[in-house]
Amino acid sequence: MYINGKLLIGKTDKKEVCLLPNLANRHGLITGASGTGKTITSKVMAESFSDAGVSVFMADVKGDLAGTAVTGEMNDNISKRVENLKLESFNVKEFPVRFWDVYREKGHPIRFKVSEVGPSILSMMLGLSEAQEGVLNILFKIANDEGLKLDNLKDLQSSLNYIGENRAKYTIDYGNITTQSVGVILRSLSILENQGLDKFFGEPSLNIQDLISVDNNGRGIVNILDAVELYKNPDLYSAVMLCLFTKLYDSMPEVGDLDKPKIVFFFDEAYFLFREMPTYRLKQIEKVVRLIRSKGIGLYFISHYTTDIPDTILDQLGNRVQHNLRAYTPADQKIVKAAADSFRTNPNFNTYETILELSTGEALVAFQDEKGAPSIVERVSILPPQSKIGVIDDFTRNKFINNSPLCGKYDEDVDNESAHEVISKKNEERAAKKAEEDAKIAEEKAKKEEAKIKAEEEKQKAKEEREKKNSPQYKLGKKVVNKTTDKLLNRVLNKIFKGIFK
Repeated sequence: MYINGKLLIGKTDKKEVCLLPNLANRHGLITGASGTGKTITSKVMAESFSDAGVSVFMADVKGDLAGTAVTGEMNDNISKRVENLKLESFNVKEFPVRFWDVYREKGHPIRFKVSEVGPSILSMMLGLSEAQEGVLNILFKIANDEGLKLDNLKDLQSSLNYIGENRAKYTIDYGNITTQSVGVILRSLSILENQGLDKFFGEPSLNIQDLISVDNNGRGIVNILDAVELYKNPDLYSAVMLCLFTKLYDSMPEVGDLDKPKIVFFFDEAYFLFREMPTYRLKQIEKVVRLIRSKGIGLYFISHYTTDIPDTILDQLGNRVQHNLRAYTPADQKIVKAAADSFRTNPNFNTYETILELSTGEALVAFQDEKGAPSIVERVSILPPQSKIGVIDDFTRNKFINNSPLCGKYDEDVDNESAHEVISKKNEERAAKKAEEDAKIAEEKAKKEEAKIKAEEEKQKAKEEREKKNSPQYKLGKKVVNKTTDKLLNRVLNKIFKGIFK
């Protein structure tokens, strides 16, 4: 609830525990075991931010955040909680929600050009090794240098085939390009395509400003990404979420500390993002987390344990909520101790023991105070959400999607001329030129063959003529002809002479 310029998140027996809007961009962490109330806490915080006029982005990995768009039900459990917490101004209501979906089935499409996603995040999606990521980096450099626009997966596949076929041409200037790496990347792209995530790449790209808006009453829009399907592949889910908050970072101008954030980004199941992450990539994320606050953006990571988050990032999360943890083994106890040690001690209770005692809906909370310092940890009861808890049916969801001002803006793919078309044209021209050259060569070869055959025929004819002249029959015939000719000639001459001398 947003009351008196503060976000009321929980209450103790004696005090209200509030998150200050001007310190909400100091980021936050919500941790706890499964089923202890992390989702409800994030929902209550999102509702409060919305009432404060702050836009929110959340990933709905279970489908139960969708109820934020629908008025809550004042059932016995909610009524009892409201009474126990003495929430006099509490009322059930709906919040302005926009639904998004990478797969384009349960929300507005989210897509980016391949060039906007970049090789680093794309490598995460494809599960590439460092060497294979190096080849992908080379591809992006070549594409940039040669004006090949990488918009969709077709562009990427065509470009990979192109540099693979012409790798000798690029190796000296760009580095080694192995056919093995190109083959692995192409196979990984095929898998990505089969999973339906080719829909994440293309045009029109998402305008990040469409995530940052308020309704007619000045309440911040709660953007909910349907991630039920996406979450089935945790690596893809993490990469998409990382892409989104990186795009927020890249797109937003520096604004310093504001009275309230422009948008708050909740990253659920954040432990998937950091597991087995190479050091160089972790440093990139650490930089974004450190600098994004100056752009009016708050990041809130949701995970099981504080140890899921690297220390360099954990140190930047100033607002923390810790739900119940279990400690059945020495390893579990170590995790609980790490969580307890991350809070300023409250002399009224033992932090370690309290974490183990917390019931569902309870949490240890420490938000930053007016001076920006971590407050003393408090054991609080988290407020109930004002909107519906749980899923909504497809009819209701579609009603909100169709009535959204963004309806139709991103629905149709736009396939402008890009790398695929350019390379296809080059290949066609090359094929046509080769066909022309082949035809010319074939014609010249045919002429040579024809001349050769003619020469052979003449040679054969001359040979036959020689053989004929040298044959006994020919010589005998010639002799006979000559004798006959001589006889005829003598007769003619005799007749002539007789006529003359008569």
